[in-house]
Amino acid sequence: MILRPAKPQDAKALATLGRESFCAKFAHLYDPADLNAFLKEVYSVEAVSGELADPQLTHRLAVDDEDTLIGFIKLKDPSGYGKYSDATKPIGLQQLYCAPDRTGEGIGAALTDWALAEARARGCDAIQLSVYSDNDGAQRFYQRYGFAKIADIYFMVGNHRDDEYLYELRL
Repeated sequence: MILRPAKPQDAKALATLGRESFCAKFAHLYDPADLNAFLKEVYSVEAVSGELADPQLTHRLAVDDEDTLIGFIKLKDPSGYGKYSDATKPIGLQQLYCAPDRTGEGIGAALTDWALAEARARGCDAIQLSVYSDNDGAQRFYQRYGFAKIADIYFMVGNHRDDEYLYELRL
């Protein structure tokens, strides 16, 4: 596994992996109309291309030896959740996904380790992320890194409201 920065030509692969990963874990929760609207808004090639051009967003990719995308993480600097904390320079971890057939291989851990090092290198004093309230596995993963819940928030998928937890790790 190799970690590398995203390039504009990665937009299609990122959109595909984002859709596949999100749907593998969460599609059963949503009305198809809500899910399809969300996927178009967040995981279309155009949406991902826009994110890759956004200077506030940084994507780091995990690729295999053939440069096939197997996971990614996205950071937002500054975090969109700063109002929930007294951190002075928080960064947001917005997405951490790996290919559904590649979970358990250490991809998420490698990307998270990179994100922690990147946040420290930027002088950030906290990393913040939202996690679905019923996603116990993800909560345990982040707790192993020292993240702790600091607020109850929500996330919209179309017209569907998901209860989420805001986690933070002080650096």
